[in-house]
Amino acid sequence: MEHQEDWPVWATEAVTIVDADPGWHDKGIQEANELGLLLSSYGVSQIEHIGSTSIPGLAAKPIIDLMAKIHSYEQLPQIIDRLAEHRWSFVSPELDGRSYRRFFVKVKDDRRECHLHLMLDDESRWDKQIIFRNRLRERPELTAQYAELKKSLAAANRDDRESYTTAKSEFIRRVLDE
Repeated sequence: MEHQEDWPVWATEAVTIVDADPGWHDKGIQEANELGLLLSSYGVSQIEHIGSTSIPGLAAKPIIDLMAKIHSYEQLPQIIDRLAEHRWSFVSPELDGRSYRRFFVKVKDDRRECHLHLMLDDESRWDKQIIFRNRLRERPELTAQYAELKKSLAAANRDDRESYTTAKSEFIRRVLDE
């Protein structure tokens, strides 16, 4: 396995939460449309803006998260090459640690700009992502609770993205179980 000091700058970027930006909505649409054009010939059928930047008024890491469906990963090498032409870096499943997806990061000036979670059509996490997003969009009190949690976790886990993400799990499960 590669040593962390060999990783690109964006791979170890600190967790930073910023106030909600109304422009994230349009940026999500723009990126989804661009990905649709780039990936439709590979069987990508649906692209959704997910994550905190898809929820109006929610403080977030300023990274647009997108999720796309695909029938199989058979053409993954071609997809990796196609996206690389447009500043998307592939994160191998071994480094990503999440077998349910193939993960890409769009980078600008050594910083994460967007994430792409490429999932198979029948992946159960797809629906969970949509349900979580929609519940926060519909329930401002949950959005406020999540914002406070994210800010405190970012302060406590500034240099550990994985711990930050893991620490949000209980809140996410609670929202999904409602």
